[in-house]
Amino acid sequence: MKIILYGIPGCDTVKKARSWLTAQDIAFTFYNYKKAGIDRASLARWCNDLGWETVLNRAGTSFHDLSPEDKVDLTRDKAIDLMLANPSMIKRPVVEAQGVLLVGFKPDLWATAFALNWTSGAPAFTRVP
Repeated sequence: MKIILYGIPGCDTVKKARSWLTAQDIAFTFYNYKKAGIDRASLARWCNDLGWETVLNRAGTSFHDLSPEDKVDLTRDKAIDLMLANPSMIKRPVVEAQGVLLVGFKPDLWATAFALNWTSGAPAFTRVP
């Protein structure tokens, strides 16, 4: 099962998420979207599945530093354009695997999403509402 953790390596929340996955013996690939960028198709898929309001990080400095014109009248497409131009505006981390798409790190939610089999350590993936 291929698991991709998207984020920025210096982000404290991403560090916690990486540590959690490692502690659960869950193999994953880390994708640094600050360095490598992110494609429109991935952002559109995340926004379609979870809502652009969930994917856009409005709490960060990058969003706060935007001009007032860029912050008003936000739409899905405008939010995607902003996140493409500045990947730091993507809430992190994002985890994508078959049947799992998560934004942000909440250990309880992640444990449910991965439906961990604690005896074998093997994840059985399920969709979390």
